[in-house]
Amino acid sequence: MKTRITELLGIAYPIFQGGMAWVAEHSLAAAVSEAGGLGIIGAASAPAEVVREEIRKARELTKKPIGVNIMLMNPNAPEVAKVVLEEGVKVVTTGAGNPAKFMDAFREGGVKVIPVVASVAMAKMMERCGAAAVVAEGTESGGHIGSITTMCLVPQVVDAVQIPVIAAGGICDGRGFAAARMLGAEAVQMGTRFIVAKESIVHQNFKEKVIKAKDIDSEVTGASTGHPVRQIRNQMSREYLRLEKEGAGLEELEQLTLGSLRRAVMDGDTVTGTLMAGQIAGLVKKEQSCKEIIEEIMQEAGILFAKAGREA
Repeated sequence: MKTRITELLGIAYPIFQGGMAWVAEHSLAAAVSEAGGLGIIGAASAPAEVVREEIRKARELTKKPIGVNIMLMNPNAPEVAKVVLEEGVKVVTTGAGNPAKFMDAFREGGVKVIPVVASVAMAKMMERCGAAAVVAEGTESGGHIGSITTMCLVPQVVDAVQIPVIAAGGICDGRGFAAARMLGAEAVQMGTRFIVAKESIVHQNFKEKVIKAKDIDSEVTGASTGHPVRQIRNQMSREYLRLEKEGAGLEELEQLTLGSLRRAVMDGDTVTGTLMAGQIAGLVKKEQSCKEIIEEIMQEAGILFAKAGREA
């Protein structure tokens, strides 16, 4: 399936893997890229040299394009950006800030910058900044979220900018892919679906929580701090919400979640760990390889497009 995104990035299928902290490391990114999508290494708060090592390990597993996600609030972001340029990475997605100060260097280095946005205003700003495309991410997604749903956000962003739009949030199968394309998106980004990929290093306890989740099993913490996070409900999230309701300060809230994502991903702590996942967790029913995930989505979407064409 050709879109402006597949042509721009040289990938077979318009499917991105989200740059999830602790989850999006070299083996998952390489598996997604090898399957024809765009695998993305999540730099998160890692030191620049760790990101360099992850890039090099991914390239040992695939010769296809890979990307790096840079969290701009990370104090290491300038050093990570330098590593991206030195290692010849050609695609960067960004979050938690404005990449403007890096754009000239990225442009000179042939890096295509694709920021994640949660509003039309942010999308317009990123287009003026020189972004190659934007990821319009709805509130259904896991992790740090905005307030607008994917169904409402994507078409408004598509209408507001000339650059390609990638839809994210609440997408995990061919139906979601087809819906995003009908809304005008030229690719989709998925995170939660790839948490349960066979190549994902996520602890099996976490994967089982995603697979067994129901439609109402996610909740949002951190609204009082201005940085809301969607996750699967557990003891930690309930305690966090209790503290928020009682007016706890930022320091106390941060102390509760310190290291909690790592504990969930690496140690399988589903009680006091942060189980970042989107509302589509209730649709993810089994562990599959990245190749199986992507092929299943494209096959289902193809059937839906063909059916729509016949009925039209």
